[in-house]
Amino acid sequence: MRFEVPQFIDVEDKIFGPLTFKQFAYVAGGVGFIVILYTMVGLVFAILLGSPMLILGLALAFFKVNNRPFSEMVRSFLLYATNRKLYLWKHQPKQVERKETQQEEPQERPALRTNTQSKLKDIAWSLDMKESMYENMEQVK
Repeated sequence: MRFEVPQFIDVEDKIFGPLTFKQFAYVAGGVGFIVILYTMVGLVFAILLGSPMLILGLALAFFKVNNRPFSEMVRSFLLYATNRKLYLWKHQPKQVERKETQQEEPQERPALRTNTQSKLKDIAWSLDMKESMYENMEQVK
């Protein structure tokens, strides 16, 4: 049974023509703010007061900084502006727990076997015999 793996999951779907839903919402918010101001105070004041909101909406929709959306930059700025700026290192010393240990008497270790001179000679002789045995086999072939 085959499963299809989704691809391009980082790309948002285009819903309103060439715009994604977020882009459409940002642009519609900026234009909507100008329309509300137009109905309340007139065309000249609506353009003067609403143009910064329209520019903000367009920037949120289309502008990217370091390949990241402008909305992430605004979010990071607001978090930085509202949080504390002074970071203090509060060192908390570790609580050392002392365990009482019972000292055991050292046990006698068994003596290690050491290779004596005669043992080394025996090993050398057996190696020489194997080498000579293999040489003889090559000569027979």
